[in-house]
Amino acid sequence: MVNAKLINKWNEWSETWYPIYRTDEVISGIIRNPESAFHPATYAMLRQACPTLEGKRICVPSSGNNHAAFAFHLMGASVTSVDISERQIANSAAIAAKHGWDIQFICDNTMTLGEIPSNAYDLVYTSNGVHVWIDDLSAMYRSIHRILTDGGTYLMLDVHPFNRPFDKGSQTPTIVKSYDATGPIVIDDIPLYNWRMQDLMNAMITAGLRLDQIEEMFAEDGSFWIDDSIHDVDSFSAEELEDLCDWRSNPMAALPQWLSIKAKK
Repeated sequence: MVNAKLINKWNEWSETWYPIYRTDEVISGIIRNPESAFHPATYAMLRQACPTLEGKRICVPSSGNNHAAFAFHLMGASVTSVDISERQIANSAAIAAKHGWDIQFICDNTMTLGEIPSNAYDLVYTSNGVHVWIDDLSAMYRSIHRILTDGGTYLMLDVHPFNRPFDKGSQTPTIVKSYDATGPIVIDDIPLYNWRMQDLMNAMITAGLRLDQIEEMFAEDGSFWIDDSIHDVDSFSAEELEDLCDWRSNPMAALPQWLSIKAKK
């Protein structure tokens, strides 16, 4: 069952926190360089799966800031953006309308995708920050498997699970939970989940997806280590950001920061 408080919180964040991802400057950057919406390793996996995106049918569940949805459209795909938050969908649809982008926006739950037809998409993509809100990975991946065409591809990017036990705000490795403590971790009556590698991969396999490629990546820049809901990234110098990526000055940087998995139906 969908947590109503979670929906309300995301609707609130869409108006208070997420405007920083919808500025004209940010959107112009995606227009100039659509691939910038993806980690370079994830983009390479995408191009391996789909050498051309022209005419490809792509669904982006839990689309969040919709940067990936915008980028897919700009690269020629037919895109459906899905999110549980009405305000995230409405705000992203307004950007698409402003630029004349033909993107379908649907308010729906990623664990069911009840408004999405079966066997309809060549590619399903989930981006950073999706899995922490999902309380039933098996249901999510069964739904993704259902909406993919035979031979279709699922591609994901998310924070590497190895980072979850640590305090991200501390440059000194500080463990705040066990790796096995997946959740729910309840904050303000909203449950969060810190899934392990095995949870992600087993849910995909059980749903019928065939694992095709796994990449463990480091951050592109030091902003990964900065909580932008608390600190202004622009207040950090280039040298400070570079130091955050060096494990000798920031031991946490010795861990992989990102995980991408590609799977086939």
